[in-house]
Order: sequence, then C-alpha cells, then structure tokens
Amino acid sequence: MGDLLYTFYGDDFTGSTDVLEQLAEGGVPAILLLREPDEALLKHFGNARAIGIAGDARSQSPEWMDAHLPRAFAALAQTGAPVVHYKTCSTFDSAPHVGSIGRALDIGARELGGIVPILVGAPHLGRYLAFGTLFARAGDVVHRIDRHPTMAHHPVTPMHEADLRLHLAKQTDARIALTSIDRIQAGEAESFFLQAVDDGADAMLFDGVDEPSLVAVGQVLLAHQRERFRFAVGSSGVTRALIHAWHAQGIVPPPITLPRAAPVDRLLVMSGSCSPVTGAQIAAARASGYATLQADVDALLQGATDEEERLVEAAIRELEAGRSLVIHSAEGPLDADTPAAGAAIGAALGRVSRTLVLRSGLSRLLFAGGDTSSHGIAQLGLDALSWAAPLERGAPLVRAHASEAALDGLELVLKGGQIGKPDFFETVRLGG
Repeated sequence: MGDLLYTFYGDDFTGSTDVLEQLAEGGVPAILLLREPDEALLKHFGNARAIGIAGDARSQSPEWMDAHLPRAFAALAQTGAPVVHYKTCSTFDSAPHVGSIGRALDIGARELGGIVPILVGAPHLGRYLAFGTLFARAGDVVHRIDRHPTMAHHPVTPMHEADLRLHLAKQTDARIALTSIDRIQAGEAESFFLQAVDDGADAMLFDGVDEPSLVAVGQVLLAHQRERFRFAVGSSGVTRALIHAWHAQGIVPPPITLPRAAPVDRLLVMSGSCSPVTGAQIAAARASGYATLQADVDALLQGATDEEERLVEAAIRELEAGRSLVIHSAEGPLDADTPAAGAAIGAALGRVSRTLVLRSGLSRLLFAGGDTSSHGIAQLGLDALSWAAPLERGAPLVRAHASEAALDGLELVLKGGQIGKPDFFETVRLGG
C-alpha cells in the first residue's frame, strides 16, 4: 500500500460516505472498509489511494473510544499513509459523555504524535468556521450552530456552544491554537501553524469559510504531514483541502466526468431520523405514491422480534406490489422528554432491511439518519463500500462489496438527518 495518500476513520457511516464523495470528485480511487483492515482485505483493494474505516464512535462513550480507537488508528497508520484523519460531522456535535471529539483527539495525538490540525469548515456543505465560531446552513439561512433550528436541539448531542475551542474544552485538556480567517487570507496560515508547533500547542484549529481558505490550509497540511503531524481531526473539509493540494502539486490528475446512476423501479428507505428535514422527505414521498410504515419504537426497544416480523411482512406486500416504501421510527422532531435510542432503532431497522433485500431482490437501499446508518448497515454483513455516483451533496450513491452474493453490488445511500431536498427519496430512486 505504498501509494496511499490518506486514510480516515469516520465517526459515523454517513460522514464516511461524504469522504468517499469528496475523493471521487477529486479523482482519487478510494475504498471504505466496514471492519478493521487485514492483509487480505487491503490486498483485495490494492488499487485504492485512500482507505477509510466506517465507525460509530459518534454514538459511543469515551470508555468505548479508549478501548477501540487506538487499534483502529494503528491499523490505518500501518498502511504507511502519511495522514490518519478522524472524520467528524461538519456540525461538530459531540459531548463529554458521548461522541467526544476531544477524547478522539487525545487518543490520536497519543498514538500518532505531533500537533493535531483541526479543520471543520466545509463550505461545500454549508458549514463555515470564522474566528473559531461554527455556522451551519439550514435551508436558505445560515445560523450560528448554537442557534441552529435542529443542531441546537439534537436529541443526543445538542450544540450549546459555537466557539469550538470552548466546546472542545469540555472534552479535552489539549491546548488548541487558532489560525483565524483574516490570518489565512493574509497568507499567514503556515507561519501561524509553525508558531503553534514551536509554542508546544497540542492542536491547531483552522478557520474555513470558502474554497480559497481550504486551498491555503491544504497547502500547509501537505507540506508538514509526517514531519509535524500524522493525525488530523475534522469534517470532509480536511479531505477537500488535501485534494486541492494534491491537484496543485500534480500528485493526482484532474478528476474525470462523474458517471450518473440509473433509475430503479423500487426503493426501500429505512429512517430512524427525527430531523424535520427527513420528516418533510417522508411526507413528500408519501404524497408521490410511496407506501409508509410506522415502526412501533417501544416494541423495537424491548427487543420484540414480532415487531420486526410485522414490518417485514407488511413491507413485502408493498414491495411485491411494485411500490417504493419508507419504514420510519419518527416523522419529525421528538418530544423533549423522549429518550434517544438511535443505536437500538438503527440496529433493528438494519435487521429488517437485510431480510427485505434478501427476500425481495431490491437493488437500492437508503438509510436516513446518522445513527440509523451506522448501526443499520452493520447488520447487513458487508465488507466494504465504494463510491458509485453523485446524487446530492453529502449523500452519494455507494456500492457494497460482500462475500454474500445476494448483497454484493447492492447500492446504498447513507443520508444524515439534515441532508437533502424534500424530494430526495425520489432523487435516489431515479439516480439523480
């Protein structure tokens, strides 16, 4: 694997496929592994120049991270790639007790050494970091993240602090310097980075508000990888910044025209999202003729297999009638006192989806919701995913690789709760 440019660990599955999309657009062959790599698996995908591991750390405790992330980071580092990227959501939602980005930062710094660059801004996704403060687009309006209509009220990791250094200070004792956007625009990103190294900072947070700022940061990252850092934290802005640098240096050729996906006659959507964006998509799908099935969440949480069987049998009837179908646990935001249970719901919906794919011969499947995607796809028994075609920014079509013939080649979309226009489900079915 001597030609590898970059490796990453996605803290959830939707974010991991976002990286695949960036790499595909940049002309970089990549593979996303659904388990830690071994020699045989790496050899099978020997043409890749970027390798990722899709994880679910975003929904896990710091103790879980202590037990699992060192091994994952070491496996990626052993490929010989110069960079291991801990890929976070561009909304950076996390908390000291769950999905702690600070704990992941500490582990990566300890295992791989060097200062840790942090780049969260992802203007291609409507996420902007200015003077250390995070903003995110919702519809046509950009909100400070602690005033965002969804992320400020996330059921698991609500964002109550927009200054990311203050946000991380609740999760780590790392000393975090800042290269602000005015310094980047003045051409001083590298000098600020090197000064932080000399001053003994543990991490450097870079602002990012537009493509030129990502270009400038990418040049710094490429110039100092291996020597001053091997581990980076942040959104797919990290990936995009590096791609800009690879193109500028002629390390990878300009990307080719991306293929388009063909339509399918039926689409199965498994939604555990409680986002109002996904709720609007469910309503739009129903209006356009999709069948919808509401899951009994209490029964799923109690482990009632008869509820999973009910969903399967009802779904089979709709699919055999030629209809596309949405199975959902919610349709919009939950009540404030409703406990979050994304992992359990995602796993249950994953088991249902596996049965339906095997019984119905479906060729395309959509998971909606970050936890749903991470815990649902883990039930399918896949080895890896590769990019297949663009659909909508942040939610590409990907292709499954599996030893089980009925699942090998299955097309998937893993959609975060906030991603997509109201007609997104039909966009997925039609292939764009």
